[in-house]
Amino acid sequence: MSVVIIGGHDRMVCQYKRICKEYNCKAKVFTQMSAKLGKQVGSPDLVVLFTNTVSHKMVKCALCEAKRSKAKIVRSHSSSEAALESILEQCS
Repeated sequence: MSVVIIGGHDRMVCQYKRICKEYNCKAKVFTQMSAKLGKQVGSPDLVVLFTNTVSHKMVKCALCEAKRSKAKIVRSHSSSEAALESILEQCS
């Protein structure tokens, strides 16, 4: 399963990828808005939005791409390791 994580903390990127690897998922993590975010997202199976640490513009772009690729969208106010683990448990 491929996962795109939008938001979160910069220092947590390695932990997010490690957790996804433990659940046999390929992960892309975007903590900052890049110029070509829409093209970099691709077509994942799951999009995780950490809503507390992300801009509205970034959420809008991610939702647009997720709807285009028909990916499942999960929003979480918390961007902790436990929050990501519970999301991956529910979706796998």
